[in-house]
Amino acid sequence: MKDRERKIVVVTGATRGIGRAISEKLLALGHAVAGCGRSRNQVDQLRHQYPDAIFDVVDVTEGPAVDEWAQKIVEKLGSPDLLINNAALINRSAPLWEIEREEFDRVVDVNIKGVANGIRSFLPSMLERGEGVLVNLSSGWGRSTSPEVAPYCATKWAIEGLTKSLAQELPQGMAAIPVSPGMVHTEMLESCWGEEANNHRLPAEWAQKAVPFLLQLGPKDNGESLTTG
Repeated sequence: MKDRERKIVVVTGATRGIGRAISEKLLALGHAVAGCGRSRNQVDQLRHQYPDAIFDVVDVTEGPAVDEWAQKIVEKLGSPDLLINNAALINRSAPLWEIEREEFDRVVDVNIKGVANGIRSFLPSMLERGEGVLVNLSSGWGRSTSPEVAPYCATKWAIEGLTKSLAQELPQGMAAIPVSPGMVHTEMLESCWGEEANNHRLPAEWAQKAVPFLLQLGPKDNGESLTTG
C-alpha cells in the first residue's frame, strides 16, 4: 500500500466481536491500527499476532487513561484519519425495573461516557490537522426499540444524538457519523437472541464489506445516520 493510501485508524473495544474484526481487516489491508480493550489476555494475544500494530489495555470509562493512551498513539502514529468508537456493553435481557442500578450505570458509562472520552482525547489532534472522520458505532436499537434492552437502547439513541450534534460543531472537511453495523453474530447478539443469532453473519464475514465502507466515509457523510448493510 502506498503511504498516501495508508490510514491511521483507532478502534476502541478491539479485542473481540466487531471491534476485533474491524481491526484485523484493516491490518490485512495494510492500514496502521491502534486498538484497545479491557482484557489483558486478549490484548496480549493481539500483540503477538500483529506485532506491527498497537494494542493496549484501556478502560474507556477512565478518562485520564484514555487521554494518556491517545497521547501515546498520536506521538507514535500521528493524528487518526479515522476514529472508531466501538466499545460497548449490553444489559442482561430483563424489564427495565429489574435491571440493577449498578448494571444500568455500567452500560451508560461504557456506551456513552466511553465514547465521549474517546472523542475528547483524540479529536483535538484531528482538529489541529483539520482532517479526520469520527465513527461512533450505533445500532438498530439506536433508531428503534425492543423490550428488555431499554438501557442499551437508551445509550444507542444517545449516541445518535451526540454524534449528530458533534457533526454540527465540526469544521468543514471533517465528519462525525453514527453507523449501525446491522445484524452481526456476536456474543452481544447471542445474549439477546440465543440460537437465533446463528442466522446472522459472523464478525469476520461482516468486516469484508463493512471495513471498505467505513474507510470511504468522509465530509459528505457528516451527521448522516448510516448502516453498513
